[in-house]
Amino acid sequence: MGFKFDWFMKGMLGAVLLAFLWPEPGAKGGFLQPELLNKLGVALVFYLNGLALSLASMKDGALRWRVHLLVQCSTFLLFPLLGVALLWGSAGWMAAPLQIGFFYLCALPSTVSSSVALTIAARGNVAAAVFNATLSSLIGVLLTPLWMAWVLHQSGGNFAVGPVIVDLLLWVVLPLVLGQFSRPLLKDWASRHKGLLQKVDRITILLLVYTSFADTVKEGVWSRYNPLLLQTVAGCALLFLLVLALTQWGARLLGMPRGDRIASVFCGSKKTLASGVPMAHLIFGANPAIGLILLPIMIYHPLQLLAGGMLAQRWSSAEAAPS
Repeated sequence: MGFKFDWFMKGMLGAVLLAFLWPEPGAKGGFLQPELLNKLGVALVFYLNGLALSLASMKDGALRWRVHLLVQCSTFLLFPLLGVALLWGSAGWMAAPLQIGFFYLCALPSTVSSSVALTIAARGNVAAAVFNATLSSLIGVLLTPLWMAWVLHQSGGNFAVGPVIVDLLLWVVLPLVLGQFSRPLLKDWASRHKGLLQKVDRITILLLVYTSFADTVKEGVWSRYNPLLLQTVAGCALLFLLVLALTQWGARLLGMPRGDRIASVFCGSKKTLASGVPMAHLIFGANPAIGLILLPIMIYHPLQLLAGGMLAQRWSSAEAAPS
């Protein structure tokens, strides 16, 4: 499985470019009414996720406790600790919104679709990948804002976690639950129109990317922070390589069979853009630098697919376990 610069990747670039060229409609007060549109978009994304989520398909991977331990610890402990180290190490030379963005990347759950797809391509344990990637998404609804609350409090920021949790319950958890409850009625229809629903999901995310950057451009954030792209690419690459090496070491230390090691590495090193962009609008919606905060996850996303695709191709044709 190789890396494909698909329509969604091109769409992300297009959404960012449009925000720089024509930010007014998507900025606060614009005719797209982003304050309401963003929350409706978040609800739609998570409703579709709930509709597509088959809890029955997770049961085959539920007994792989070593995989669960490694993946969830990597996602919600190792990554955030590396994020704290990055905050300390970058103090004084990295823009504060970009620092927040890197930690937000570290606090996000794993991604479901690409983790499972790469595990399939590398001939790993697909059931374990499905279980852990899905579990990570559910845990992240609670742990991601809690990690952000702790870090922003430590840095002297004023972060009221209560209203964020309420927003997450209303615009994330409730649509997810409604999607699950509607599965008995709509799962056959959703299965037949899977491609269409995925396009609706991705287009909604692109709209959220556009409104995020439109606000940032209108507020003049980018004119204050120019040399950011190189810092972000270098930081994302270093973060990915560190986690990749540590998850492989952890999988060997726990004595996992080859298929479990593959699932652990892919699930434990991934971060979700699909959930990260909507959640950012609930956590940082009032922050004029939200586009800058989202920059690390937008760089990390194609990077993890590029590296993951190359690793999956290598491991699928090799008899030895990943090393």
